[in-house]
Amino acid sequence: MFPVLRSFCLLAATALISAALTADEPTGSDNWWWDDDWWEDGVMYADLENHDVAIERIEYERDGIGIPAMVARPTDGEDYPAILWTHGRRGLDDLAELHVKRLAARGFVVLAPDLYTGRFMESHPLDHDYELEGDLNKGLDVLLEREDIIGNRACLLSITRGGYKALKVAVTFERQVEDVACWAGYYPHLQDPNLGEPHQVYRYANEVNQLEIPMMILIGDEEQYQRHRTARMAADGLESRGGEVLWIEYPGVGRGFDFRNGNNRTFADDLASRDAMTRVTRFVNQHLRD
Repeated sequence: MFPVLRSFCLLAATALISAALTADEPTGSDNWWWDDDWWEDGVMYADLENHDVAIERIEYERDGIGIPAMVARPTDGEDYPAILWTHGRRGLDDLAELHVKRLAARGFVVLAPDLYTGRFMESHPLDHDYELEGDLNKGLDVLLEREDIIGNRACLLSITRGGYKALKVAVTFERQVEDVACWAGYYPHLQDPNLGEPHQVYRYANEVNQLEIPMMILIGDEEQYQRHRTARMAADGLESRGGEVLWIEYPGVGRGFDFRNGNNRTFADDLASRDAMTRVTRFVNQHLRD
């Protein structure tokens, strides 16, 4: 069976508690562990680099459609590994952009397309527009053409429904191995969103069986049943065919642990999100730096 990790990183937990104890507790708040430096700027206290991050707004074109995108990278002018970041149903909103920024603070050039705005789509669409897959694939071209990245390949990082779009870019657009070295998915949706309920619960997208790149899945054990079941079946199926998949499951954590904010956020969410960022950083560096 593929590796299953269910415990939090002790170093990350210890560092988080230490940082929280030295910080000023927000007035009238029980969130004694809250850390603005982490949430707003991605500062971590484990054995990871911390970089100041610069944000660039660009637009690229596909079939006459302008696709806005956010590019986040360290400010020091050095070259870094490349990540194509894919949003879920919520779109590239403020919370999503904070995740992109926290990722770039680890030492990556991250391109995150806003796949809805260019096509005048509202946030949280029910149906999936297959044109978005092509728009994302074009974003990979734009990322790989940059002169500030290390090497000539990128890794994919996706959130929720962005997992299906990332899967299509890797497999349907035939970008894996040559252009894409790895894929990390936060609680990924691994089925065509336009298919009916039986497909969402009992099947995963056939494209998973065609993956040739290493995959990491990060998910809470309290994730929605249909999402957790489908992702687990996909991981089992991929592993049974000789694929490389690492399943990271966090106890006591539900969906959206890296996006839930304010009074909705828990200590367990923060432990999971920091541990996930640590593991993703090492995973991407392993495949793009080594």
